Amino acid sequence: MKVSGFISLWTLISLLYGQLGNTAEHEDVVKHAIKLHRGKGAVITQRKQWVMESCRKLSGLLRQKNVVLNKLKNAIRAVEKDAGLSDEEKLFQVHTFEIFQKELNESENSVFQAIHGLQRALQGDYKDVVNMKESSRQRLEALREAAIKEEMEYVELLAAEKHQVEALKNMQHQNKSLSMLDEILEDVRKAADRLEEEIEEHAFDDNKSVRGVNFEAVLRVEEDEANSKRNASKREVEDDLGLSMLIDSQNNQYILTKPRDSTIPRADHHFIKDIVTIGMLSLPCGWLCTMIGLPTMFGYIICGVLLGPSGLNSIKSIVQVETLGEFGVFFTLFLVGLEFSPERLRKVWKISLQGPCYMTVLMIAFGLLWGHLLRIRPTQSVFISTCLSLSSTPLVSRFLAGTVRGDKEGDIDYSSVLLGMLVMQDVQLGLFIAVMPTLIQAGVSTYSSIFKEILRILILIGQILFSLAAVFLICLVIKTYLIGPYYRKLHAESKGNKEILILGISAFIFLMLTITELLDVSMELGCFLAGALISSQGHMVTEEIMTCIEPIRDFLAIVFFASIGLHVFPTFVIYELTVLLFLTLSVVIMKFVLAVLVLSLILPKTSQYIKWIVSAGLAQVSEFSFVLGSRARRAGIISREVYLLILSVTTLSLLLAPALWRAAIMKCVPRPERRSST
Repeated sequence: MKVSGFISLWTLISLLYGQLGNTAEHEDVVKHAIKLHRGKGAVITQRKQWVMESCRKLSGLLRQKNVVLNKLKNAIRAVEKDAGLSDEEKLFQVHTFEIFQKELNESENSVFQAIHGLQRALQGDYKDVVNMKESSRQRLEALREAAIKEEMEYVELLAAEKHQVEALKNMQHQNKSLSMLDEILEDVRKAADRLEEEIEEHAFDDNKSVRGVNFEAVLRVEEDEANSKRNASKREVEDDLGLSMLIDSQNNQYILTKPRDSTIPRADHHFIKDIVTIGMLSLPCGWLCTMIGLPTMFGYIICGVLLGPSGLNSIKSIVQVETLGEFGVFFTLFLVGLEFSPERLRKVWKISLQGPCYMTVLMIAFGLLWGHLLRIRPTQSVFISTCLSLSSTPLVSRFLAGTVRGDKEGDIDYSSVLLGMLVMQDVQLGLFIAVMPTLIQAGVSTYSSIFKEILRILILIGQILFSLAAVFLICLVIKTYLIGPYYRKLHAESKGNKEILILGISAFIFLMLTITELLDVSMELGCFLAGALISSQGHMVTEEIMTCIEPIRDFLAIVFFASIGLHVFPTFVIYELTVLLFLTLSVVIMKFVLAVLVLSLILPKTSQYIKWIVSAGLAQVSEFSFVLGSRARRAGIISREVYLLILSVTTLSLLLAPALWRAAIMKCVPRPERRSST
């Protein structure tokens, strides 16, 4: 009985797959499915009855599927030959039949994919976590592919529905005479359809098969989900406008950047609310800092702390706020360059070039020494030392705003030296970003490839030096032939209308920014050079442009400093306050001492007194350490703990900077100049 039952079962399954024309692979799957069903606790008759019944149902369904597929093929041929149908109606009916065919085939494939999945799971070792992880990954990939296919089918159904509507409209138009208005609207509708087809990029279809593109599961969260009544009335509108948010499995949040239908204007309401909130809260925070004698920038940082993840967590578009804040850095450095004439730059260029290089080398040397004592990896030591060697250009620019340039004849202006060194540090920042991939590889390289890595770093340094030479050559050409006629044309066109002047200067800033970016030099250097080139046209030109650009700079600087506050975590600082204060004071004192030592060697004897002020301006950590730290953490150069330490030390050093700066000003600057510089 047992043998005959098994033979009849196998005959049935073989007959089933013979009718479907499937390969021997399906037979193996069915054999394994029968083996899986044979459990110790199941009664033989019940087991045989279950197998027979299940296979009978599956056989019947697959036979019905073949019959339906044949009927669909005949129906498609009949529709294509039917002369009484319009082209739109033919397209709709054929499209509908093809979608149904695809649905039947996908349903059959899903059955056998489920059997294969069960086979892989039972063949694996339940104690092997790696094997279970691989099985889970394969199931996840299968589900993603199924979701993509289902999404494509849904889009095709929407297209079929659209074809059906067009076919019905054509039938109605054929049965009745159209008025002039209806004819106009019909022509507009056809033109709108052509426009949508022309501007639609098919980004999903074009990129889904690109190498390196992965399918991810995301959650779609509607706005104001708590208010269910209002949300229900808005849901259809939001589906069309794309106002919802997507969240992936790594808790990254995404918003719409480019809609499918570009004819409808859209706005990111989260971003608008974030900027409005920052603008309103910055006023009392900045006002409070002014009352207690602190620079207003710390009020803006406090505003970011209150609104950020460590506070009320009300900022939704963090990336967008940070991006807008970068323009505050651009315009700040432009105004710095506007006050920094090329003549003054030529006067201190040797000091500006040598000082930051010596300081960086010394910081890296001390970092490697401490790293060896504390058993820290060399790549991590080099990265941390380089981050801490950078100083904040926007912060020092605020300190120097309005400083009197009344130095003695033959002396060097401390503001010129300080700004020149900071600009050189910005160049070093671009170099370090370019070298970071090599630093990442060095963390996993063997000693046999050290010489190759050193050679690669030297090549990168050569490329940066070549790019710097090209940038300054372009600046020379612009200063000699272009900037004068360009400004005179702007000045002539902007009489009574400052809009043209502001737009023209902004376009020039963005042009220099783009040039330095294309040459793999920091964008900040391009903004600084744009200001320096315009300042060569004279004091009157500088004053006029500064009057127009300063309000724009001030607003964007508020957003920039608030974006820094988004990455400040007071709770972490409080938990580790003793350690962080010790580290911060150590870094500030070390940078100050190293700066004094380096400046003592490179400054002329007549200007040695400015080394204290310049060192005080350099004795803090740049806010760009946030950017470098985030990149290094993603690349695995530093750990999460080191990243938080860098953020906290940077923040505390920026908070200590005004006190150190004022102490240096009180000690070294004469009283008439001191009032203007503080």
